[in-house]
Amino acid sequence: MAAIASPQPSAKVPGTPPDSAVSKSGDIPELFEVQELRGHDDRVWSVSWSPDGALLASCSGDRCVRIWGREAGASSPFICKAILEDTHSRTIRSCEWSPDGRFLATASFDNTVAVWERTGSNDADFECLAVLEGHESEVKSVAWNATSSLLATCSRDKSVWIWEVPGGSSGVAGRIGVGPASDFDCVAVLHGHTQDVKMVRWHPRHDWLVSASYDDSIKVWAAEVEGEDDWSCVQTLDAANGAGHSSTVWAISFDATGHYMASCSDDLTVKIWDTSCEPSDVRTSEGSSARGWSHVCTLSGFHDRTVFHVDWSIASGLIATAAGDDCIRVFSFPGLPRSEPGDDGTNSNIANRNGTGEEPGIAGEAGVAAAAAVGEEAESRAQLLIRKAHAHDTDVNCVRWNPKNPCLLASAGDDEMVKIWEIRGLAGAG
Repeated sequence: MAAIASPQPSAKVPGTPPDSAVSKSGDIPELFEVQELRGHDDRVWSVSWSPDGALLASCSGDRCVRIWGREAGASSPFICKAILEDTHSRTIRSCEWSPDGRFLATASFDNTVAVWERTGSNDADFECLAVLEGHESEVKSVAWNATSSLLATCSRDKSVWIWEVPGGSSGVAGRIGVGPASDFDCVAVLHGHTQDVKMVRWHPRHDWLVSASYDDSIKVWAAEVEGEDDWSCVQTLDAANGAGHSSTVWAISFDATGHYMASCSDDLTVKIWDTSCEPSDVRTSEGSSARGWSHVCTLSGFHDRTVFHVDWSIASGLIATAAGDDCIRVFSFPGLPRSEPGDDGTNSNIANRNGTGEEPGIAGEAGVAAAAAVGEEAESRAQLLIRKAHAHDTDVNCVRWNPKNPCLLASAGDDEMVKIWEIRGLAGAG
């Protein structure tokens, strides 16, 4: 499908938001800096909000994790509540809260992953439960599945590991029960990427694991039998198998429903993928391709340097990007169809969205035409709402939306700063 060369809404100045994004007062959405969070003394690589949106974790080249939260009420400033240190010996590249809010996992260039537990009701109380070893080189990313029962890690050693969490609610982990830290068992080591693996993320509704790599590809992994430990790559999204990226894929993010995924790259683009059905590279006996995940549209011409991070808000549906041109950008996608998932967690309206009569999961001629129509609509209506120049003094490494407040955004940069931002003038906000 054709890429979006630049925003060209009719009767509007290029780059201005659509009418649906403008507040009733006529204000154009803007990104306002609420607060700078100082404390790290090296570049800040990543930030992560707790599931309740109350705490923000940040990790840095200074080998520390800082936990930030409001000093008092909702309108009070953020302060540093805790510092997690003396566990990693090198840069901490990634930090992620578990969906149940109990744990924080950190990935380090010292080849290890640490798992921290919140102890008690005090935001400052954390205990390191385990240090997970096994990767042969720098660990770049960590991710929890939706039930907090599985933890995925990826590394410069080109591998992806899956760990079972003690007391988890699915698979073998559900049979372990609460146990000591040593019960974090590696159940799968996945090989398939040919270069450094930059990020891992789980689908929000299924135990499908997605990895992004320096080899320009995105891979989707799944257990061969649900609940078992045999995992394999079930689909690869790359230039050879469709409209994949042409350079390093740095980050991936799902929308709230899991129907769509965004990816960003060193090729200066953001791509949107339809992930509403089961991933598959398999071909049928007739030679047609199983539908699998598919490319919807590409945003190009918006970024001047590498796009390091992308985050899809589960509260507002907006997409934010962090880039090497020191900017933060916010996009809206009113052209993407939205529908509620079925009882099985799938979205039958998207799999068969145009009433084609095609069996869900099979990309027949009508199904391909339907997918193309959706992509064209998304491309024509995608909008750059905000371009915040000089958001940081140098590269912006990460952006993360608050899961509860649709107007609150956190960012991390090479300038050793964590920043809190607020969108103002957005329709339906506040």
